[in-house]
Amino acid sequence: MSALLTVAQVLFVLAALLLALPVAVFVLEVVLSLTARRSTGATLGAARAPLAVLVPAHNEGAGILATLASVRSQLIAGDRLLVVADNCSDDTAEQARGAGAEVLVRTDLVQRGKGFALDAGVRELAKNPPTMVVVVDADCMLGPQALDTLAQRCAASGRPVQALYLMRAPGNAGLKTRIAEFAWAVKNRARALGLARIGQPCQLMGSGMAFPWTLIEGAALASADLVEDLRLGLDFARARQAPVFCPEALVTSEFPINATGLQSQRTRWEHGHLAIMLRDGPRLLLEGLRARNAGLVALTLDMCVPPLALLVLVSLALGALGALIWAITGAALPWALALPAPLLLGLAVLAAWVRFGRTILSGRELAYAPVYALVKIPLYLKFVVQRQVAWVRSERDPS
Repeated sequence: MSALLTVAQVLFVLAALLLALPVAVFVLEVVLSLTARRSTGATLGAARAPLAVLVPAHNEGAGILATLASVRSQLIAGDRLLVVADNCSDDTAEQARGAGAEVLVRTDLVQRGKGFALDAGVRELAKNPPTMVVVVDADCMLGPQALDTLAQRCAASGRPVQALYLMRAPGNAGLKTRIAEFAWAVKNRARALGLARIGQPCQLMGSGMAFPWTLIEGAALASADLVEDLRLGLDFARARQAPVFCPEALVTSEFPINATGLQSQRTRWEHGHLAIMLRDGPRLLLEGLRARNAGLVALTLDMCVPPLALLVLVSLALGALGALIWAITGAALPWALALPAPLLLGLAVLAAWVRFGRTILSGRELAYAPVYALVKIPLYLKFVVQRQVAWVRSERDPS
């Protein structure tokens, strides 16, 4: 029994230490974001150079016109707007042409996914290369002066630039979707601001991404990764061209109310994140440390923070287990090692809510968040037993 207890103690300590790293990264990023100055909007300098806006689209005919109108309102003379109608079975291509966009129709039922659509679009643009490319998803809207702001920051830095990309709950959305909106704001706003506060890069977020042509033309885009944006940002970081965060440029989209579409979207994002985290995280961290590549180290540590709901679940479970064994045995060590994690995580989430989330959730609604995390347990169990590996489009809401 003594030997078994010793093994259990060792395993518990290892689990507590393993959990401590992502919790520490999360807490540090949130704390740093609290000291970041509030954006007062874009401060534009000289006129920008022409660019190309690339819009990958799969069966987006019902809503793409609003996106294209948003983009076209910010174009200047010499800009191009290219829509890649990728494996569409609806009228996406016709709608885009009618809105005045260039359209590339791509049909390949084997090589499916956004990465392949982006690759096709870049190869089409290569026939007459622009100075830079801005990627905007077909369900997104641009904030005021977003294109000008991204273009000028991209030209000044010579690196990929990521806008503040926020997902919002529709007006009639339920509490679960609004909690998801808050979690998204923590990830894409608070944590990205925290990294920027100490001069570190941010992850690419999938939409509102600006690239110098000299970088995007040689990027490895053609893949079926579920989170192709995350992988692409890490690739640039490995080449010491890690993305720059530009919170002054805003891009927004809405979560689908359709329950099937929302579940599909969450599964794709979170399974893709967990897969690349487990597969590449340790290797990239070692590579970054050996090469003294601070940008790669920062982005890898950030990537190794699992989705917030999962981090909350694991922290609470390990903390509760440690407290229970402490109460039964009367021995504080090593069981108390897991207690700081949920406490610090809870305080960090509360701080993020005070700064960024009070317009999304009330305090009472925030208290429901741990229950929301419990609802997602099947999604994480599915990652273990039936992981999603193929790209599947999320069903949109009916028009």
